[in-house]
Amino acid sequence: MELTVLIERDEDGYYVAEVPDIKGCYTQGKTLEEVMRNIKEVIELCLEADKGQLQHKEFIRLQRIEVPG
Repeated sequence: MELTVLIERDEDGYYVAEVPDIKGCYTQGKTLEEVMRNIKEVIELCLEADKGQLQHKEFIRLQRIEVPG
Protein backbone atom coordinates (compact mmCIF):
# COMPACT_ATOMS: atom_id res chain seq x y z
CA MET A 1 0.00 0.00 0.00
CA GLU A 2 1.29 3.46 -0.85
CA LEU A 3 0.25 6.48 1.18
CA THR A 4 1.14 10.17 0.96
CA VAL A 5 3.06 11.51 3.97
CA LEU A 6 3.25 15.27 4.52
CA ILE A 7 6.32 16.40 6.47
CA GLU A 8 6.85 19.84 7.97
CA ARG A 9 9.38 21.27 10.39
CA ASP A 10 7.92 23.08 13.40
CA GLU A 11 9.25 26.16 15.17
CA ASP A 12 11.32 24.00 17.55
CA GLY A 13 13.06 22.21 14.66
CA TYR A 14 11.14 18.91 15.00
CA TYR A 15 9.84 17.18 11.90
CA VAL A 16 6.09 16.51 11.94
CA ALA A 17 4.63 13.87 9.62
CA GLU A 18 0.96 13.38 8.79
CA VAL A 19 -0.93 10.93 6.58
CA PRO A 20 -3.97 12.78 5.17
CA ASP A 21 -5.65 9.50 4.13
CA ILE A 22 -5.87 8.34 7.77
CA LYS A 23 -7.61 10.60 10.27
CA GLY A 24 -5.44 11.31 13.32
CA CYS A 25 -2.34 9.65 11.84
CA TYR A 26 0.61 11.88 12.70
CA THR A 27 3.88 11.86 14.65
CA GLN A 28 7.11 13.78 15.08
CA GLY A 29 10.85 13.20 15.23
CA LYS A 30 14.12 15.06 15.69
CA THR A 31 15.44 13.91 12.27
CA LEU A 32 13.87 12.91 8.95
CA GLU A 33 14.98 9.32 9.55
CA GLU A 34 13.33 9.27 12.97
CA VAL A 35 10.06 10.79 11.76
CA MET A 36 9.88 8.28 8.88
CA ARG A 37 10.41 5.34 11.27
CA ASN A 38 7.78 6.79 13.59
CA ILE A 39 5.18 7.41 10.87
CA LYS A 40 5.49 3.85 9.56
CA GLU A 41 4.80 2.59 13.08
CA VAL A 42 1.83 4.94 13.53
CA ILE A 43 0.37 3.96 10.13
CA GLU A 44 0.41 0.30 11.15
CA LEU A 45 -1.25 1.10 14.48
CA CYS A 46 -3.91 3.31 12.87
CA LEU A 47 -4.74 0.75 10.20
CA GLU A 48 -4.96 -2.02 12.79
CA ALA A 49 -7.26 0.03 15.03
CA ASP A 50 -9.47 1.48 12.27
CA LYS A 51 -9.74 -1.13 9.51
CA GLY A 52 -11.58 0.34 6.56
CA GLN A 53 -11.18 3.96 7.68
CA LEU A 54 -8.96 5.06 4.79
CA GLN A 55 -10.09 8.24 3.03
CA HIS A 56 -8.27 7.99 -0.29
CA LYS A 57 -7.28 11.47 -1.42
CA GLU A 58 -5.30 12.14 -4.55
CA PHE A 59 -2.29 14.35 -3.84
CA ILE A 60 -1.98 16.87 -6.65
CA ARG A 61 0.79 19.26 -5.59
CA LEU A 62 2.08 21.62 -2.97
CA GLN A 63 1.88 25.30 -3.85
CA ARG A 64 3.17 28.40 -2.09
CA ILE A 65 1.23 31.60 -2.61
CA GLU A 66 2.03 35.17 -1.60
CA VAL A 67 -0.68 37.36 -0.07
CA PRO A 68 -0.48 40.88 1.32
CA GLY A 69 0.04 41.09 5.02
